[in-house]
Amino acid sequence: MTETTPGATPRTPEIRLASGFVQSLRQSLIDDAFAYRPLPPMRTDGPLTRRLPNRIRVEAAHLPHAVVCGVAFLVVVFTSVSSGLPQAASLVMGLLAAAPIAMTLVRPLAAFWAAVAVTMIFSVVSGSDPNWPWIPATFFSYLATVTLVAMRTSPRTAGWMWVVTLSIGIGTSIVLGHGQDINVGPMAFASAIALLAVSIRTIRKQAEQEVTAQQEVTAVERDRRTLLEERTTIARELHDVVAHHMSVVAIQAEAAPYRVKNPPPELEAAFVTIRENAVAALTELRRVLGVVRSADYEAPDAPQPTLASLDGLLANVREAGLRVDKTVTGAVRELPPGVELSAYRIIQEALSNTLRHAPGAGAAVEVSYVLGGLGLRIVNEPGTGDVRPSPGAGQGVTGMRERVAMLEGEMTVGELPSGGFEVAVFIPVAGSRPDPAKDPA
Repeated sequence: MTETTPGATPRTPEIRLASGFVQSLRQSLIDDAFAYRPLPPMRTDGPLTRRLPNRIRVEAAHLPHAVVCGVAFLVVVFTSVSSGLPQAASLVMGLLAAAPIAMTLVRPLAAFWAAVAVTMIFSVVSGSDPNWPWIPATFFSYLATVTLVAMRTSPRTAGWMWVVTLSIGIGTSIVLGHGQDINVGPMAFASAIALLAVSIRTIRKQAEQEVTAQQEVTAVERDRRTLLEERTTIARELHDVVAHHMSVVAIQAEAAPYRVKNPPPELEAAFVTIRENAVAALTELRRVLGVVRSADYEAPDAPQPTLASLDGLLANVREAGLRVDKTVTGAVRELPPGVELSAYRIIQEALSNTLRHAPGAGAAVEVSYVLGGLGLRIVNEPGTGDVRPSPGAGQGVTGMRERVAMLEGEMTVGELPSGGFEVAVFIPVAGSRPDPAKDPA
């Protein structure tokens, strides 16, 4: 099957294949061949270079440039010694052979074509050399040039350089050989090994970069998903707490007129308005917060936990092997349901983290009832057992921060000088006052 367009000659598959090869060659070696592409400095944050002194580490960034210049100098020396020409001529010959290597620092593709040109020039001048067309003066220079260019370009460019190398060697031998034997094998083999090694290195490096980038994206997505899941959980719990109280308000407003004999019409109207507003608010609350519930979510039958349930939580973690002490300071009083629930969940998550990340350690929970709100402090000792790998570590801290931020509180987490870990939280409670009847003193 061939492609046809009105007024054009049909293109056969062979023509399309040849056109594709030509286009690939042009994109790899011809387009922008003389573009200025300076060799960037080397990164100095590796496991070895980061240990160097600062002054040496700054200079180590230019180590690749020094290596390229050193290779060019060796080519000059080798060519000058092996040419057998007078000193001035051999020096010019060495500089000419080393020029493509130096060009790889700024114009890599142009350096390859310069190496091809130098090879052809030397092949014409040294037509009687037994290693023709790549005499010793150009063999090492050409091999070093294509290797350096391959390190700065793509594996596809490396493949085309090898094809061009083979084609130029065979073509030069046929056109300018004058009956000499074609000696392309050594260069074809050496360049194939060098280019293959460089291409494998480049492909592996690109794969590692892609894996690293994918891991970073995965970590970001995991944190985002954890954050959304935690917010969903908080919204569900708030829905249950607030919906309960709004329902109570609606019921009390409906029953209040019946508790008074002959209530004034204004009072009845006020209670009706209160009930209607409570029902409307409850409807809107369920409509907005209800969307965060998953399809299979069922509201718990038991009431949401509060700080009054803290002893049961501590008993559970003690059964799991965690030594934990509780300290309560200040005048114990009833706090808003959202604060009680969030405080309970924060302590629960902090103790769970202790069990996971510090096995064998002891913990202490301090609950402080102060005039402006509630303070929490959960501290654990350094772990004495082996810590098992825990994928997604840090998600619990994210949830705690979300709860504290929702209540406009403050939270600090971090390691202690002794090796333990501390979670400190303060949740403000507007207009909270101690209840003397609940004071433990």
